[in-house]
Amino acid sequence: MRYLLLVFLLSGVSQTFSQNITATQLLDKAIQYHDPQNNWKRFDAKFNIVMETPKSSNRKSSIHLNIPKQIFELEVEKDDSKYAYHFEKETCTTSLNGSNKISEEDRKKYRLTCERGSLMRDYYTYLYGLPMKLKDPGASLSETVQKKVFKGKEYLVLKVDYDKNVGDDVWYFYFDPTTFAMEVYQFYHDEQKGDGEYILLKDVVDIDGIKMPKVRAWYYNSDDTYLGTDTLYLNR
Repeated sequence: MRYLLLVFLLSGVSQTFSQNITATQLLDKAIQYHDPQNNWKRFDAKFNIVMETPKSSNRKSSIHLNIPKQIFELEVEKDDSKYAYHFEKETCTTSLNGSNKISEEDRKKYRLTCERGSLMRDYYTYLYGLPMKLKDPGASLSETVQKKVFKGKEYLVLKVDYDKNVGDDVWYFYFDPTTFAMEVYQFYHDEQKGDGEYILLKDVVDIDGIKMPKVRAWYYNSDDTYLGTDTLYLNR
């Protein structure tokens, strides 16, 4: 009886807290779940991502991300080709099938430029650094924590805008109200038009002490069209 009463009281406290939680508190709770040892700032790991898309062959990306040394390496394998970007701070090199000598035709075909590599570095660092990256300069949290039902489940939701020099998209991040795990995120280029995409997160992989989503499935906001799924694998 005492045990049941304690569970009831703790449940009531948790429910009341989730109802009154601020945006900053929610983000801190989410970071505590995903990065309990504050490892992101010293993150240094290698991992693989396999992307499956309709009507296309699979793409395998091997990534090395070292935050303190500002190293980013991305090697992509698709069909019979393998191309790579390598960054040490802002020093960039590219290769195709193991060679640094790349024709202009192939460079254009595979988009093997340092500008493209920089975009890919920012993309992977941002998505796999969430929700910690929401603490970065330029990210502006809405003061109100929303409650939304998405795909039949209720979430605590953060709305995030960015300074113009960072990005124009509006993002929403959906957190489990009990564990504070991030389970969905969504972005709009123009929210009134309902464009952009939502991403469903499934399962968790522990990499360097950080809980990262293992599976991400992408869909259009406008009509729920399925775009693809990427699956994270540890580089053993």
